[in-house]
Amino acid sequence: MAKAKTSSAKIGFENQIWDAACKLWGHISAAEYRKVIVGLIFLRYISSVFEKRYGELVAEGDGFEDDRDAYEAENIFFVPENARWKNIAAEAHTPEIGTVIDEAMRAIEADNKNLKNVLPKNYASPDLDKRVLGEVVDLFTNMDMESAENTKDLLGRTYEYCIAQFAAYEGKKGGEFYTPASIVKTIVAVLRPFSNCCVYDPCCGSGGMFVQSAKFIEAHGGQRSAVTVFGQESNPDTWKMAKMNLAIRGIDANLGEYQADTFFHDLYPGFKADFIMANPPFNKDNWGQPQLTEDARWKYGVPPAGNANYAWILHILSKLKAGHGVAGFLLANGALGDSDTYNIRRKLIEGDKEKNIEGDKVEAIIVLPRELFYATDISVTLWILNQNKKGGTYHGRRLRDRSGEILFMDLRQWTTNTVKGEQKKKVELHSDQIRRASEIYFRWQREGTDGTQYAEPELYRSVGIRELERNDFTLVPSRYIYF
Repeated sequence: MAKAKTSSAKIGFENQIWDAACKLWGHISAAEYRKVIVGLIFLRYISSVFEKRYGELVAEGDGFEDDRDAYEAENIFFVPENARWKNIAAEAHTPEIGTVIDEAMRAIEADNKNLKNVLPKNYASPDLDKRVLGEVVDLFTNMDMESAENTKDLLGRTYEYCIAQFAAYEGKKGGEFYTPASIVKTIVAVLRPFSNCCVYDPCCGSGGMFVQSAKFIEAHGGQRSAVTVFGQESNPDTWKMAKMNLAIRGIDANLGEYQADTFFHDLYPGFKADFIMANPPFNKDNWGQPQLTEDARWKYGVPPAGNANYAWILHILSKLKAGHGVAGFLLANGALGDSDTYNIRRKLIEGDKEKNIEGDKVEAIIVLPRELFYATDISVTLWILNQNKKGGTYHGRRLRDRSGEILFMDLRQWTTNTVKGEQKKKVELHSDQIRRASEIYFRWQREGTDGTQYAEPELYRSVGIRELERNDFTLVPSRYIYF
Protein backbone atom coordinates (compact mmCIF):
# COMPACT_ATOMS: atom_id res chain seq x y z
CA MET A 1 0.00 0.00 0.00
CA ALA A 2 1.17 3.49 -0.78
CA LYS A 3 1.91 5.12 2.54
CA ALA A 4 0.92 8.77 2.85
CA LYS A 5 3.29 10.86 4.96
CA THR A 6 1.75 11.84 8.24
CA SER A 7 4.27 14.24 9.68
CA SER A 8 2.73 17.22 7.94
CA ALA A 9 -0.93 16.55 8.64
CA LYS A 10 -1.24 20.10 9.96
CA ILE A 11 1.30 21.87 7.75
CA GLY A 12 1.08 21.33 4.01
CA PHE A 13 -1.29 18.41 4.50
CA GLU A 14 -3.73 19.62 1.86
CA ASN A 15 -0.92 20.00 -0.65
CA GLN A 16 0.18 16.41 -0.06
CA ILE A 17 -3.35 15.17 -0.64
CA TRP A 18 -3.62 17.15 -3.85
CA ASP A 19 -0.26 16.01 -5.22
CA ALA A 20 -1.05 12.38 -4.56
CA ALA A 21 -4.60 12.67 -5.88
CA CYS A 22 -3.13 13.95 -9.13
CA LYS A 23 -2.29 10.30 -9.81
CA LEU A 24 -5.64 10.31 -11.58
CA TRP A 25 -4.60 12.92 -14.14
CA GLY A 26 -4.65 11.23 -17.51
CA HIS A 27 -6.71 8.31 -16.24
CA ILE A 28 -10.11 9.99 -16.41
CA SER A 29 -11.64 12.83 -18.38
CA ALA A 30 -11.15 16.32 -17.02
CA ALA A 31 -14.91 16.76 -16.71
CA GLU A 32 -15.15 13.78 -14.33
CA TYR A 33 -11.91 14.27 -12.41
CA ARG A 34 -13.17 16.88 -9.96
CA LYS A 35 -16.23 14.76 -9.12
CA VAL A 36 -14.08 11.70 -8.36
CA ILE A 37 -11.78 13.52 -5.94
CA VAL A 38 -14.36 15.54 -4.02
CA GLY A 39 -16.53 12.43 -3.75
CA LEU A 40 -13.70 10.47 -2.15
CA ILE A 41 -12.95 13.29 0.29
CA PHE A 42 -16.61 13.37 1.27
CA LEU A 43 -16.84 9.61 1.71
CA ARG A 44 -13.64 9.44 3.75
CA TYR A 45 -14.80 12.26 6.01
CA ILE A 46 -18.23 10.90 6.92
CA SER A 47 -16.74 7.45 7.53
CA SER A 48 -14.02 8.85 9.75
CA VAL A 49 -16.46 10.81 11.92
CA PHE A 50 -18.84 7.85 12.07
CA GLU A 51 -16.08 5.43 13.10
CA LYS A 52 -14.91 7.76 15.86
CA ARG A 53 -18.43 8.00 17.29
CA TYR A 54 -18.92 4.24 16.84
CA GLY A 55 -15.84 3.58 18.98
CA GLU A 56 -17.11 5.96 21.69
CA LEU A 57 -20.48 4.19 21.81
CA VAL A 58 -18.84 0.76 22.00
CA ALA A 59 -16.66 1.98 24.88
CA GLU A 60 -19.75 3.25 26.73
CA GLY A 61 -21.10 -0.30 26.61
CA ASP A 62 -24.82 0.58 26.38
CA GLY A 63 -25.37 -1.15 23.04
CA PHE A 64 -26.18 2.01 21.08
CA GLU A 65 -23.41 1.68 18.49
CA ASP A 66 -25.92 0.60 15.83
CA ASP A 67 -28.60 3.08 16.88
CA ARG A 68 -29.02 5.75 14.19
CA ASP A 69 -30.36 8.27 16.71
CA ALA A 70 -27.11 8.15 18.69
CA TYR A 71 -25.33 9.57 15.64
CA GLU A 72 -27.93 12.00 14.36
CA ALA A 73 -28.18 13.57 17.82
CA GLU A 74 -24.54 14.63 17.33
CA ASN A 75 -25.14 15.82 13.75
CA ILE A 76 -23.19 12.81 12.45
CA PHE A 77 -24.09 10.78 9.40
CA PHE A 78 -25.09 7.22 10.17
CA VAL A 79 -23.01 5.40 7.56
CA PRO A 80 -24.44 2.13 6.24
CA GLU A 81 -22.21 -0.93 6.64
CA ASN A 82 -21.26 -1.22 2.98
CA ALA A 83 -20.36 2.50 2.80
CA ARG A 84 -17.87 2.48 5.69
CA TRP A 85 -14.35 3.25 4.63
CA LYS A 86 -12.81 0.12 6.16
CA ASN A 87 -14.86 -1.98 3.76
CA ILE A 88 -13.91 0.22 0.81
CA ALA A 89 -10.23 0.10 1.78
CA ALA A 90 -10.36 -3.70 1.89
CA GLU A 91 -11.41 -3.73 -1.77
CA ALA A 92 -8.90 -1.12 -2.96
CA HIS A 93 -6.89 -3.54 -5.09
CA THR A 94 -9.71 -5.55 -6.60
CA PRO A 95 -11.26 -5.00 -10.04
CA GLU A 96 -14.56 -4.24 -8.29
CA ILE A 97 -13.32 -1.17 -6.36
CA GLY A 98 -15.23 1.23 -8.61
CA THR A 99 -18.50 -0.64 -8.14
CA VAL A 100 -17.92 -0.83 -4.37
CA ILE A 101 -17.56 2.97 -4.16
CA ASP A 102 -20.59 3.60 -6.37
CA GLU A 103 -22.71 1.33 -4.18
CA ALA A 104 -21.44 3.12 -1.08
CA MET A 105 -22.58 6.44 -2.55
CA ARG A 106 -26.01 5.02 -3.37
CA ALA A 107 -26.40 3.66 0.16
CA ILE A 108 -25.57 7.05 1.69
CA GLU A 109 -28.03 8.82 -0.60
CA ALA A 110 -30.74 6.31 0.31
CA ASP A 111 -30.23 7.14 4.01
CA ASN A 112 -30.00 10.92 3.55
CA LYS A 113 -32.75 12.51 1.49
CA ASN A 114 -30.96 15.87 1.29
CA LEU A 115 -28.16 14.16 -0.66
CA LYS A 116 -30.41 12.37 -3.15
CA ASN A 117 -28.85 12.48 -6.64
CA VAL A 118 -25.97 14.57 -5.30
CA LEU A 119 -23.03 12.19 -4.76
CA PRO A 120 -20.85 11.12 -7.71
CA LYS A 121 -21.35 7.56 -8.90
CA ASN A 122 -18.86 7.32 -11.74
CA TYR A 123 -16.18 5.17 -10.12
CA ALA A 124 -17.12 2.01 -12.01
CA SER A 125 -16.67 3.78 -15.34
CA PRO A 126 -14.45 1.78 -17.72
CA ASP A 127 -12.61 5.05 -18.42
CA LEU A 128 -11.23 5.09 -14.86
CA ASP A 129 -8.16 2.90 -14.33
CA LYS A 130 -9.02 0.75 -11.29
CA ARG A 131 -5.38 0.23 -10.36
CA VAL A 132 -4.86 3.98 -10.06
CA LEU A 133 -8.19 4.37 -8.23
CA GLY A 134 -7.01 1.78 -5.71
CA GLU A 135 -3.81 3.76 -5.12
CA VAL A 136 -5.86 6.89 -4.43
CA VAL A 137 -8.06 4.94 -2.01
CA ASP A 138 -4.84 3.89 -0.23
CA LEU A 139 -3.87 7.52 0.04
CA PHE A 140 -7.08 8.43 1.83
CA THR A 141 -6.91 5.28 3.97
CA ASN A 142 -3.49 6.26 5.28
CA MET A 143 -4.37 9.83 6.19
CA ASP A 144 -3.30 10.42 9.80
CA MET A 145 -6.64 11.56 11.14
CA GLU A 146 -5.63 11.24 14.78
CA SER A 147 -2.88 13.86 14.51
CA ALA A 148 -5.41 16.58 13.78
CA GLU A 149 -7.25 18.23 16.64
CA ASN A 150 -10.38 18.66 14.58
CA THR A 151 -11.15 16.07 11.93
CA LYS A 152 -13.95 18.18 10.49
CA ASP A 153 -11.64 21.13 9.91
CA LEU A 154 -8.91 18.86 8.52
CA LEU A 155 -11.14 17.28 5.89
CA GLY A 156 -12.95 20.52 5.28
CA ARG A 157 -9.64 22.28 4.65
CA THR A 158 -8.60 19.52 2.28
CA TYR A 159 -11.90 19.78 0.42
CA GLU A 160 -11.57 23.55 0.11
CA TYR A 161 -7.95 23.30 -0.96
CA CYS A 162 -8.79 20.84 -3.72
CA ILE A 163 -11.66 23.03 -4.92
CA ALA A 164 -9.24 25.96 -5.09
CA GLN A 165 -6.78 23.88 -7.09
CA PHE A 166 -9.51 22.82 -9.50
CA ALA A 167 -10.40 26.49 -9.94
CA ALA A 168 -6.77 27.33 -10.73
CA TYR A 169 -6.45 24.47 -13.23
CA GLU A 170 -9.76 25.20 -14.92
CA GLY A 171 -9.15 28.95 -15.26
CA LYS A 172 -12.23 30.97 -16.20
CA LYS A 173 -14.51 27.98 -15.68
CA GLY A 174 -13.05 27.49 -12.21
CA GLY A 175 -14.09 30.99 -11.23
CA GLU A 176 -17.69 29.89 -11.60
CA PHE A 177 -17.57 27.67 -8.53
CA TYR A 178 -14.83 29.06 -6.31
CA THR A 179 -14.18 32.46 -4.76
CA PRO A 180 -10.67 32.67 -3.23
CA ALA A 181 -10.83 32.25 0.54
CA SER A 182 -9.23 35.60 1.41
CA ILE A 183 -11.98 37.43 -0.51
CA VAL A 184 -14.72 35.46 1.24
CA LYS A 185 -13.09 36.13 4.61
CA THR A 186 -13.04 39.84 3.81
CA ILE A 187 -16.76 39.90 3.02
CA VAL A 188 -17.57 37.99 6.21
CA ALA A 189 -15.29 40.17 8.36
CA VAL A 190 -16.97 43.33 7.07
CA LEU A 191 -20.54 42.05 7.46
CA ARG A 192 -19.94 40.17 10.75
CA PRO A 193 -22.89 37.76 10.75
CA PHE A 194 -24.26 37.11 14.23
CA SER A 195 -25.74 34.04 15.93
CA ASN A 196 -29.26 33.01 14.92
CA CYS A 197 -29.06 34.97 11.68
CA CYS A 198 -30.14 33.99 8.19
CA VAL A 199 -27.52 34.10 5.40
CA TYR A 200 -28.40 33.93 1.71
CA ASP A 201 -26.29 33.57 -1.44
CA PRO A 202 -28.17 33.69 -4.77
CA CYS A 203 -25.24 32.25 -6.75
CA CYS A 204 -23.57 30.15 -4.08
CA GLY A 205 -20.98 28.21 -6.08
CA SER A 206 -19.36 25.60 -3.85
CA GLY A 207 -20.70 27.24 -0.66
CA GLY A 208 -17.66 29.18 0.53
CA MET A 209 -19.65 32.14 1.86
CA PHE A 210 -21.63 29.85 4.15
CA VAL A 211 -18.54 28.03 5.42
CA GLN A 212 -16.79 31.25 6.41
CA SER A 213 -19.95 32.69 7.99
CA ALA A 214 -20.30 29.62 10.18
CA LYS A 215 -16.61 29.81 11.12
CA PHE A 216 -16.95 33.48 12.03
CA ILE A 217 -19.93 32.86 14.28
CA GLU A 218 -18.20 29.90 15.93
CA ALA A 219 -15.04 31.96 16.50
CA HIS A 220 -17.11 34.61 18.29
CA GLY A 221 -18.74 32.32 20.79
CA GLY A 222 -21.69 31.07 18.77
CA GLN A 223 -22.50 27.63 17.43
CA ARG A 224 -21.95 26.54 13.84
CA SER A 225 -25.60 25.55 13.78
CA ALA A 226 -26.63 29.11 14.76
CA VAL A 227 -26.59 30.26 11.14
CA THR A 228 -29.53 29.48 8.85
CA VAL A 229 -28.37 29.05 5.28
CA PHE A 230 -30.29 29.56 2.04
CA GLY A 231 -28.59 29.34 -1.32
CA GLN A 232 -29.20 28.86 -5.01
CA GLU A 233 -26.94 27.71 -7.83
CA SER A 234 -27.67 27.22 -11.52
CA ASN A 235 -24.86 24.78 -12.41
CA PRO A 236 -25.80 21.20 -11.47
CA ASP A 237 -22.26 19.98 -10.75
CA THR A 238 -21.47 23.07 -8.67
CA TRP A 239 -24.75 22.71 -6.77
CA LYS A 240 -23.78 19.14 -5.86
CA MET A 241 -20.32 20.27 -4.79
CA ALA A 242 -21.88 22.84 -2.45
CA LYS A 243 -24.19 20.24 -0.91
CA MET A 244 -21.19 18.00 -0.12
CA ASN A 245 -19.06 20.90 1.11
CA LEU A 246 -21.70 22.01 3.61
CA ALA A 247 -22.41 18.44 4.73
CA ILE A 248 -18.70 17.96 5.49
CA ARG A 249 -18.78 21.12 7.62
CA GLY A 250 -21.91 20.10 9.51
CA ILE A 251 -23.84 23.09 8.15
CA ASP A 252 -27.54 22.44 7.63
CA ALA A 253 -28.33 24.34 4.43
CA ASN A 254 -31.32 24.81 2.17
CA LEU A 255 -29.96 24.90 -1.38
CA GLY A 256 -33.22 23.83 -2.96
CA GLU A 257 -34.10 20.38 -4.27
CA TYR A 258 -32.36 21.07 -7.56
CA GLN A 259 -30.21 23.65 -9.31
CA ALA A 260 -32.06 26.64 -10.77
CA ASP A 261 -31.46 29.98 -12.49
CA THR A 262 -31.95 32.75 -9.90
CA PHE A 263 -33.44 35.24 -12.36
CA PHE A 264 -35.92 32.86 -14.00
CA HIS A 265 -36.71 30.54 -11.10
CA ASP A 266 -36.24 32.16 -7.71
CA LEU A 267 -36.49 29.24 -5.28
CA TYR A 268 -37.41 31.49 -2.35
CA PRO A 269 -40.17 33.93 -3.35
CA GLY A 270 -40.98 36.34 -0.54
CA PHE A 271 -37.91 35.29 1.42
CA LYS A 272 -35.83 37.95 3.24
CA ALA A 273 -32.34 37.53 4.77
CA ASP A 274 -30.34 39.21 7.54
CA PHE A 275 -27.16 38.92 5.47
CA ILE A 276 -26.51 38.33 1.79
CA MET A 277 -23.04 37.44 0.55
CA ALA A 278 -22.38 36.70 -3.09
CA ASN A 279 -19.93 36.63 -5.97
CA PRO A 280 -22.15 36.80 -9.07
CA PRO A 281 -20.72 36.04 -12.53
CA PHE A 282 -18.95 39.17 -13.78
CA ASN A 283 -20.58 41.13 -16.63
CA LYS A 284 -22.86 38.28 -17.67
CA ASP A 285 -24.56 39.00 -20.98
CA ASN A 286 -27.73 37.41 -22.40
CA TRP A 287 -29.07 36.88 -18.89
CA GLY A 288 -32.70 36.89 -20.03
CA GLN A 289 -33.79 40.52 -19.64
CA PRO A 290 -36.29 40.51 -22.57
CA GLN A 291 -38.37 37.85 -20.80
CA LEU A 292 -38.18 39.59 -17.41
CA THR A 293 -38.88 43.27 -18.11
CA GLU A 294 -42.00 43.25 -15.92
CA ASP A 295 -40.32 41.55 -12.97
CA ALA A 296 -41.16 43.10 -9.59
CA ARG A 297 -37.48 43.09 -8.62
CA TRP A 298 -36.75 45.95 -11.02
CA LYS A 299 -38.32 48.59 -8.76
CA TYR A 300 -35.40 50.94 -9.41
CA GLY A 301 -35.41 50.37 -13.16
CA VAL A 302 -34.99 47.54 -15.68
CA PRO A 303 -31.33 46.41 -15.86
CA PRO A 304 -29.72 46.49 -19.33
CA ALA A 305 -29.99 43.35 -21.43
CA GLY A 306 -26.28 43.16 -22.17
CA ASN A 307 -25.00 43.02 -18.59
CA ALA A 308 -26.47 41.32 -15.49
CA ASN A 309 -24.55 43.36 -12.88
CA TYR A 310 -27.50 45.55 -11.91
CA ALA A 311 -29.92 42.64 -12.15
CA TRP A 312 -27.85 41.03 -9.38
CA ILE A 313 -27.85 44.26 -7.35
CA LEU A 314 -31.63 44.61 -7.54
CA HIS A 315 -32.26 40.92 -6.87
CA ILE A 316 -30.03 41.08 -3.78
CA LEU A 317 -31.71 44.25 -2.54
CA SER A 318 -35.14 42.63 -2.94
CA LYS A 319 -34.04 39.81 -0.60
CA LEU A 320 -32.78 41.98 2.28
CA LYS A 321 -34.86 42.27 5.44
CA ALA A 322 -36.36 45.71 5.85
CA GLY A 323 -34.88 47.75 8.66
CA HIS A 324 -31.60 45.90 9.14
CA GLY A 325 -30.60 43.62 6.25
CA VAL A 326 -27.01 43.99 4.99
CA ALA A 327 -25.45 42.65 1.80
CA GLY A 328 -21.85 42.30 0.65
CA PHE A 329 -21.19 41.17 -2.91
CA LEU A 330 -18.61 41.44 -5.67
CA LEU A 331 -19.01 43.09 -9.05
CA ALA A 332 -16.69 44.10 -11.88
CA ASN A 333 -15.54 47.71 -11.57
CA GLY A 334 -17.53 48.72 -14.64
CA ALA A 335 -20.70 48.68 -12.53
CA LEU A 336 -19.45 51.70 -10.56
CA GLY A 337 -20.11 54.31 -13.21
CA ASP A 338 -21.34 52.98 -16.55
CA SER A 339 -23.84 55.23 -18.31
CA ASP A 340 -26.39 52.49 -19.08
CA THR A 341 -27.21 52.12 -15.39
CA TYR A 342 -27.05 55.78 -14.35
CA ASN A 343 -30.75 56.08 -13.50
CA ILE A 344 -30.79 52.91 -11.39
CA ARG A 345 -27.64 53.96 -9.55
CA ARG A 346 -29.04 57.45 -8.89
CA LYS A 347 -32.23 56.02 -7.42
CA LEU A 348 -30.27 53.59 -5.23
CA ILE A 349 -28.45 56.61 -3.80
CA GLU A 350 -31.05 59.39 -3.61
CA GLY A 351 -34.34 57.59 -4.24
CA ASP A 352 -37.30 58.95 -6.19
CA LYS A 353 -39.94 60.75 -4.10
CA GLU A 354 -42.42 61.04 -6.97
CA LYS A 355 -42.46 57.27 -7.41
CA ASN A 356 -42.12 56.57 -3.67
CA ILE A 357 -38.79 54.79 -4.16
CA GLU A 358 -36.54 54.83 -1.10
CA GLY A 359 -32.87 55.61 -1.66
CA ASP A 360 -29.75 55.54 0.51
CA LYS A 361 -29.18 51.82 -0.01
CA VAL A 362 -25.46 51.91 -0.83
CA GLU A 363 -23.33 52.07 2.32
CA ALA A 364 -19.78 51.29 1.18
CA ILE A 365 -17.77 50.69 -1.97
CA ILE A 366 -14.46 48.83 -1.53
CA VAL A 367 -12.18 48.31 -4.53
CA LEU A 368 -10.06 45.19 -4.10
CA PRO A 369 -6.54 44.53 -5.44
CA ARG A 370 -5.91 43.04 -8.86
CA GLU A 371 -4.79 39.42 -9.28
CA LEU A 372 -6.99 38.00 -6.50
CA PHE A 373 -8.89 35.64 -8.80
CA TYR A 374 -7.79 32.58 -10.72
CA ALA A 375 -10.10 33.35 -13.63
CA THR A 376 -9.20 37.01 -14.23
CA ASP A 377 -6.56 39.57 -13.29
CA ILE A 378 -9.00 42.47 -13.03
CA SER A 379 -9.71 44.48 -9.92
CA VAL A 380 -13.24 44.04 -8.61
CA THR A 381 -15.42 45.90 -6.13
CA LEU A 382 -17.06 44.83 -2.90
CA TRP A 383 -20.43 46.56 -2.62
CA ILE A 384 -22.13 46.94 0.76
CA LEU A 385 -25.88 47.59 0.76
CA ASN A 386 -27.60 48.40 4.06
CA GLN A 387 -31.32 48.69 4.77
CA ASN A 388 -30.66 50.82 7.86
CA LYS A 389 -28.09 53.62 7.81
CA LYS A 390 -29.97 55.68 10.38
CA GLY A 391 -27.98 54.47 13.37
CA GLY A 392 -29.04 53.20 16.78
CA THR A 393 -28.09 50.04 18.64
CA TYR A 394 -27.46 47.02 16.45
CA HIS A 395 -26.45 43.73 18.12
CA GLY A 396 -24.54 45.45 20.89
CA ARG A 397 -22.96 48.14 18.70
CA ARG A 398 -23.88 51.81 18.93
CA LEU A 399 -24.05 53.10 15.37
CA ARG A 400 -24.35 56.72 14.27
CA ASP A 401 -26.65 58.01 11.54
CA ARG A 402 -24.87 57.53 8.18
CA SER A 403 -27.81 58.72 6.08
CA GLY A 404 -26.66 60.46 2.91
CA GLU A 405 -23.08 59.15 3.18
CA ILE A 406 -21.13 56.44 1.38
CA LEU A 407 -17.75 55.13 2.54
CA PHE A 408 -15.22 54.58 -0.24
CA MET A 409 -12.09 52.42 0.13
CA ASP A 410 -9.37 51.72 -2.42
CA LEU A 411 -7.29 48.64 -1.55
CA ARG A 412 -5.56 48.25 -4.92
CA GLN A 413 -2.17 48.98 -3.36
CA TRP A 414 -2.46 45.95 -1.07
CA THR A 415 -0.66 43.57 -3.43
CA THR A 416 2.39 42.51 -1.43
CA ASN A 417 1.11 39.12 -0.28
CA THR A 418 1.78 36.69 -3.12
CA VAL A 419 -0.04 33.35 -3.11
CA LYS A 420 2.43 30.58 -2.31
CA GLY A 421 3.01 28.06 -5.06
CA GLU A 422 1.50 30.20 -7.80
CA GLN A 423 3.62 30.49 -10.92
CA LYS A 424 1.54 33.39 -12.16
CA LYS A 425 1.46 36.51 -10.04
CA LYS A 426 -1.52 36.03 -7.74
CA VAL A 427 -2.12 37.81 -4.46
CA GLU A 428 -4.37 37.32 -1.48
CA LEU A 429 -5.46 39.56 1.37
CA HIS A 430 -3.79 38.41 4.58
CA SER A 431 -5.43 38.51 8.00
CA ASP A 432 -3.97 41.90 9.04
CA GLN A 433 -5.25 43.53 5.86
CA ILE A 434 -8.70 41.98 6.27
CA ARG A 435 -8.82 43.21 9.86
CA ARG A 436 -7.69 46.70 8.79
CA ALA A 437 -10.42 46.95 6.13
CA SER A 438 -13.15 45.83 8.52
CA GLU A 439 -11.90 48.24 11.22
CA ILE A 440 -12.05 51.18 8.80
CA TYR A 441 -15.64 50.27 7.99
CA PHE A 442 -16.80 49.73 11.59
CA ARG A 443 -15.01 52.79 12.92
CA TRP A 444 -16.88 54.86 10.33
CA GLN A 445 -20.19 53.35 11.46
CA ARG A 446 -19.66 53.99 15.17
CA GLU A 447 -20.91 56.91 17.17
CA GLY A 448 -18.45 59.77 17.43
CA THR A 449 -17.02 59.46 13.92
CA ASP A 450 -16.86 62.80 12.11
CA GLY A 451 -19.12 61.90 9.20
CA THR A 452 -17.80 63.17 5.90
CA GLN A 453 -14.57 64.31 7.58
CA TYR A 454 -13.64 60.64 8.00
CA ALA A 455 -10.75 60.12 5.58
CA GLU A 456 -7.21 58.97 4.95
CA PRO A 457 -5.79 60.15 1.63
CA GLU A 458 -5.52 57.46 -1.04
CA LEU A 459 -7.13 54.83 1.20
CA TYR A 460 -10.64 55.78 2.35
CA ARG A 461 -13.10 58.64 2.59
CA SER A 462 -16.73 59.19 3.58
CA VAL A 463 -18.63 61.16 0.93
CA GLY A 464 -21.93 63.03 1.22
CA ILE A 465 -24.80 62.83 -1.24
CA ARG A 466 -24.34 66.35 -2.63
CA GLU A 467 -20.78 65.56 -3.69
CA LEU A 468 -22.04 62.34 -5.26
CA GLU A 469 -24.63 64.37 -7.14
CA ARG A 470 -21.97 66.78 -8.44
CA ASN A 471 -20.12 63.73 -9.80
CA ASP A 472 -23.19 62.35 -11.61
CA PHE A 473 -23.59 59.65 -8.96
CA THR A 474 -20.53 57.75 -10.07
CA LEU A 475 -19.27 55.29 -7.44
CA VAL A 476 -15.68 55.14 -8.70
CA PRO A 477 -13.58 55.61 -5.50
CA SER A 478 -10.75 57.45 -7.24
CA ARG A 479 -13.14 60.35 -7.91
CA TYR A 480 -13.40 60.93 -4.15
CA ILE A 481 -10.38 59.46 -2.35
CA TYR A 482 -7.46 61.06 -4.19
CA PHE A 483 -7.38 64.71 -3.15
